Amino acid sequence: MVMGELTTDVDVAVIGAGPGGYTAAIRAAQLGLETVLIEKALIGGCCTNVGCIPSKALIHAADVKYDSESATARMMGVYDSVKLDFAKTQAWKDRVVKELRDGISTLCRLNGIEVIEGQAFFTSSNTLSVETEAGLRGIKFRNAIIATGTKVRGLGSLPFDHKRIISSDDVFTLAELPKHLLIIGAGYISVEMANLFSKFGSKVTIVHHGDRLLKRMEPEVTELLLKKMREMGIEILFNSEVARLDGNDAVVRTAGSERRVPFDKLLVATGRTPCLEGLGLDKTKVKLDGDGLVVVDAGMRTTDGSIFAVGDIVPGPQLAHKAFRQAKVAAEVIAGKKSAYDNRAMPMVVFSKPEIGSVGLTEEEAAEQGKPVVGRMLYSASGRAKTMGATDGFVKVIAGQDGLILGVHIIGEGAGSVIAEATLAMEMAATLEDLATTIHAHPTMPEALAEAAEDALGRAIDMYRGRKR
Repeated sequence: MVMGELTTDVDVAVIGAGPGGYTAAIRAAQLGLETVLIEKALIGGCCTNVGCIPSKALIHAADVKYDSESATARMMGVYDSVKLDFAKTQAWKDRVVKELRDGISTLCRLNGIEVIEGQAFFTSSNTLSVETEAGLRGIKFRNAIIATGTKVRGLGSLPFDHKRIISSDDVFTLAELPKHLLIIGAGYISVEMANLFSKFGSKVTIVHHGDRLLKRMEPEVTELLLKKMREMGIEILFNSEVARLDGNDAVVRTAGSERRVPFDKLLVATGRTPCLEGLGLDKTKVKLDGDGLVVVDAGMRTTDGSIFAVGDIVPGPQLAHKAFRQAKVAAEVIAGKKSAYDNRAMPMVVFSKPEIGSVGLTEEEAAEQGKPVVGRMLYSASGRAKTMGATDGFVKVIAGQDGLILGVHIIGEGAGSVIAEATLAMEMAATLEDLATTIHAHPTMPEALAEAAEDALGRAIDMYRGRKR
């Protein structure tokens, strides 16, 4: 790395230090490229600081409390008096986040990556400037990778005040547990936050303008999720909207009528939007598509040959694991290796109660391509599920007439882990026969995946489907 009077000359400049950014920087450095990583806020990005990691830490803490108080625990003969110290829980979560953030910083240092704190913007297709506390710093690069991620999307009618009207980012700085939490939205953030706070003891109400939760997921999965959330005491108002706020109440309009819903906090969870403003893309040849996302090819190269883009700012689902994979591809392409983002399968996990894991086509989507073959395994027939008192849920496997697996959808204990095997199966173009004849350890939850494949083949052992004559 050569330092001039005003400019640093590097092989790769990475903008954004979230999952895509720090992964791209580390992989580029591993391949011998002089690399700088630029971040305007905290290293680790949204995922580490206000997304995946803190939310799952709080969800786990809520599970510990909820499970110890549950009827299932009492049925097992386990009785406990649980007290929640929410401030201490938040402090524990903060330590988890800090440890991971420090770990990323250490990895960058060990790989010889310079981390620059500041706001980066392009001045040409091969140069950019960074606004730092010490002033402007110039960077001349042979290649750049944009990995700036997303920010919360607000509602114009209910602007954030970060006190009563909050975003998902604000959840992680709450000093007290809200008694009444009102959530707008029905995506995975809304579902996870509703489950989290309900398990902690808040009264939770969801208001959604549509007619179902998680609209892109398998309907059978979301139907069971809705049933279990309502059993937890979560109120869900579909085809509804918050018309106005009146003191400590939200006036919710549903089917032409209005009702008042009390709240301490109103969480707007209507999605996230790409962070591209202020990057100076007009100084480059980078183009955006009709949705405002960066156009890239299979090598993650933009329409400007020296600039790449990965993660939430390019087409596809906003998932950290997508960014991880794309980041490695971009770094490898820059290093001259044959690499492409050509993955067949993209898993998604929702850390609800029960947990959801999903990959590939829904049954309806598969039916558009031909008549699918479908198999199921109910958790109520799983030995491992019974030993945990976790019999709510199922595995659903969808395949083509040739047996090629097209989709797997799981709701229940361990879904987020079991879906990894399904994703690998789809990535390797496995068939129902491959899944069914693979020996699975007993008793475990992944056995349900094999049994669902057996069911699709008409030879399920643990579920009776009638005798063949």
